Amino acid sequence: MQTMILNDYGPEASFVPAERAKPQAVPGHVVVRVKATSVNTVDTMIREMGKDLPLSPDLPAILGMDFAGIVDEVGEGVEGFAVGDEVYGCAGGLADLQGALAEFMLADARLIAHKPASIGMREAAAVPLVGITAFEGVQRGGIAAGHKVLVHGGAGGVGHLAVQLALHKGAEVFSTGTGEAKLACIEGYGARPIDYRAQTVVEYVDAHTGGAGFDVVFDTVGGQNMANSFAAAALNGDVVTTVALLEMDLSTAHFRGLSLHVVFMLIPMLNDFRRETHGAILAELARLIDAGAVTPLLDDRRFGLSDVDAAYAHLKSGNAIGKVVIEL
Repeated sequence: MQTMILNDYGPEASFVPAERAKPQAVPGHVVVRVKATSVNTVDTMIREMGKDLPLSPDLPAILGMDFAGIVDEVGEGVEGFAVGDEVYGCAGGLADLQGALAEFMLADARLIAHKPASIGMREAAAVPLVGITAFEGVQRGGIAAGHKVLVHGGAGGVGHLAVQLALHKGAEVFSTGTGEAKLACIEGYGARPIDYRAQTVVEYVDAHTGGAGFDVVFDTVGGQNMANSFAAAALNGDVVTTVALLEMDLSTAHFRGLSLHVVFMLIPMLNDFRRETHGAILAELARLIDAGAVTPLLDDRRFGLSDVDAAYAHLKSGNAIGKVVIEL
């Protein structure tokens, strides 16, 4: 089968074409003919940082976590999937799990679900990692009707789905971004856009909550932005973050009585821990997509398997709006 592999790690590392043996089905798994895969920030981190990240695979590596495709072979003990089924999931591209930058990949059947019927392969491939992350964050933050919710980065990969899922729960949603296109994207979902370059945290908290703060802050930016999330949260509020890789003073969180929820959706893949929860979330996301409650946002630029370097560069540029997808 045709693949795109990494022979080296580092900021200048390039993907190169290579032929590899097609994987064979094993118990509990399916072989998927990959039709599309999306690029996530963690993919770019693996390429650049290599073994400095404990989740990076050994070289030569086939990356790509998200995929949409067609079941080509079904392993022993698999129920609910048959050859020819259209599926999607996040099931490889790290540790010892082959990724989706290949014509075929082996996927644990617990990590996949039937693709939403109302969208194509390209759109479906954009959903799994960010969709599961957004779903878990909304769930763990306890977002419900009547809450005032702030989503940092509402035009980004996780953010645009977190906004939609929070709105579906009945919350009043606000979201930060900057630039006309991203703010328009946020407003288009029915959330209130906040230009973080035009207003300070104090200013937008005063304007939208009367100074009381947001019941839940979903921070898809993380890092140093965590300080802004703590400052924006209401007393005894909840802060959900997807990027907690930093050292910081938690005094503000302490004196505001905040609950901090760290969402790291790769745990089931890395540790073979409750993998079935991801399949269940993907099935629910497919239902919501087909019902029109959630719509994936894709960047306009299109990439093929030979364009992997360009796709990674486009995501890293910060100019992408929505998910960057590679079609096979």
